[in-house]
Amino acid sequence: MLNTLRNKLVVLIFGAILATACATTELTSVWKDPSYQSRPAKVMVIGVAKNPIYRRLFEDEFVRQLKERGTDAISSYTVLSDAQQDDQAAIAEKVKELGTDSVLITRLVSKKTVQFYVPGTAYYPPPYYGTWPDYYGYGYRYLYSPGYVAEDQYAVIETNLYESGSDKLVWAATSETVINKTDQELIKSYIGIMVNSMAGNALLAK
Repeated sequence: MLNTLRNKLVVLIFGAILATACATTELTSVWKDPSYQSRPAKVMVIGVAKNPIYRRLFEDEFVRQLKERGTDAISSYTVLSDAQQDDQAAIAEKVKELGTDSVLITRLVSKKTVQFYVPGTAYYPPPYYGTWPDYYGYGYRYLYSPGYVAEDQYAVIETNLYESGSDKLVWAATSETVINKTDQELIKSYIGIMVNSMAGNALLAK
């Protein structure tokens, strides 16, 4: 019985940790140029990634969420090949050709691992006072889940919005995202946070 209760307790603790970890993205810094008072009308979305699949997933999801806010957007991979990611002249030409007034660029800056200690937890079983041995045993014995060291992996990501005409930075955000979901879930959740932040800074419709 003690082992069963102990196992249940460990499961409950582990479940609580996972529930806390569901808040995957935290904005560590946000900046907006106070002189920029307009809203982007058409955005070129560029995801800087070595893996072309990640680039497509990321750009398409950003475009989808921007369009849901009423802002037109285009995924850069649809007009620029993977080999042209570092070709600034080709990017600038496409931006002008397509009439996009803004360029949104996101890149993974780094990854980091953070360790934390989860303290042990005592659990007392329901008391039974029918005899003094039962009472004594209840007072003397309890279940205990020992503490342990756990760790989270974080992706540090930068997202910048530039005005096409002047090439000027108008909004920037840095975030740390816990890597605890599938790629598609992680991308969708992260972009949702970015889009909400842009809306909060009057760059998109709320």
